[in-house]
Amino acid sequence: MPITTTRRRLLAGSAAALAFPAFARAQGTAKPRLTAISQWSAGSDGAAITALGKKFEEKGGVWQHSPVPGFTTEMMNKLRAQIMAGDPPACSQLKGPEIAAWSKIAPTVNLDALVAAAGYEKVVAPDLAKLHKPGGKWIALPLQIYSTNMLFLSKRAMDKAKADKVPVTWADFNDLAEKMKTGDVAFPIANGGTRPDDGQKFEAALAGISPLAYRAAIMNLEKKALEGPEIKAAFVQVRKIADWMDPNVGAQHFSTNLKRFIDGDMGMMIMGGWAQGVLRNAGFKLEDFMIAPGPSDNGKPVFLLNADAFIFWQRKEPDLQAGQTLMAQLVMDPAIQTMYSQITGSIPVRTDVDLSGEGWSEGQRTTAKALKDAIASNQAVLSMAHNMAQENGMTAAMIDVITEYVKNKTIKPEQAAMRLAEAVEGAR
Repeated sequence: MPITTTRRRLLAGSAAALAFPAFARAQGTAKPRLTAISQWSAGSDGAAITALGKKFEEKGGVWQHSPVPGFTTEMMNKLRAQIMAGDPPACSQLKGPEIAAWSKIAPTVNLDALVAAAGYEKVVAPDLAKLHKPGGKWIALPLQIYSTNMLFLSKRAMDKAKADKVPVTWADFNDLAEKMKTGDVAFPIANGGTRPDDGQKFEAALAGISPLAYRAAIMNLEKKALEGPEIKAAFVQVRKIADWMDPNVGAQHFSTNLKRFIDGDMGMMIMGGWAQGVLRNAGFKLEDFMIAPGPSDNGKPVFLLNADAFIFWQRKEPDLQAGQTLMAQLVMDPAIQTMYSQITGSIPVRTDVDLSGEGWSEGQRTTAKALKDAIASNQAVLSMAHNMAQENGMTAAMIDVITEYVKNKTIKPEQAAMRLAEAVEGAR
């Protein structure tokens, strides 16, 4: 979605640093109230945001959450409408480069004092922290982290394929998919056909082939990298993935395939850690599937990072300002991040949360270790499919090309690679 920024709005956004003194003074007398917008309305996401709301109410606050079901674009449309009407929510779901872009449209709250009081910056990965403090001031708070390229494997499908090794490289992955196909697994891949799902297939392929090429092409939009051989190779891998899927999947969400996945009728999913929360919320057991880092041709984990966050918008009402303070404190609380991640299947933003205790799955521990290892080897990159690598408009332009390629088998990999480079140039 394009973002139109006038000079007046830009100046208003840069004035956000003035918000905190009044924000702080308002807290003492008003009953905290929070108006919030997110796309989380159902499944594990809906359960988690509802649980957060209950914690807010337990602290004496009034929780007013307005979910906007569907894709992020629908939620952003509602947010834009409220901002243009002069009635922004006290906070809203937003993430990645969109935080900096939207902060130029309406004034935000300077959260520096609250972050300092909580010692939050010390326990947040530096690259992630930067996204939430454009201009050097904290205006948004990350809550949970996912890897969008975790590999989910059906135990029953593995048994049918007589396989016991988790694939490490794309060659391993392709070999296992072929074994599943010949081993009476109807469809080796259980992914869905939504636009973000198509984007995940491509970003997992490219990052697994070369995280350096991914960073250069997708995060930095370097022309040479966009025209490089790794892009074509990624489209070749995406075609293989698409050919192993149910051709009738259309634009369905991956969750429609979960029973067939657990039953062994489908074999593998390349999906974010949220799939674990969806599986558990649907009543499936952790012992029915395995979770591992996505394929990486150099053998080291690649972590495609997706982090959900809340941005805080300036409001003059004392009760909303008090609500923003309470919300910020809850979001940064290790107990709240533990509760939230254990519901959704994510991992906490805080690096000091201990995942060795009860309530955490081996998949979440695997994800946390993959993030640590990926950071150490400089193979933690930002997700394109979920608006972490680029703003929504650029992301949409790239996914248009990817989705057309997935759905239209007459398009050759080299044609798709050329169209992707052209789409990026057109969206700059």
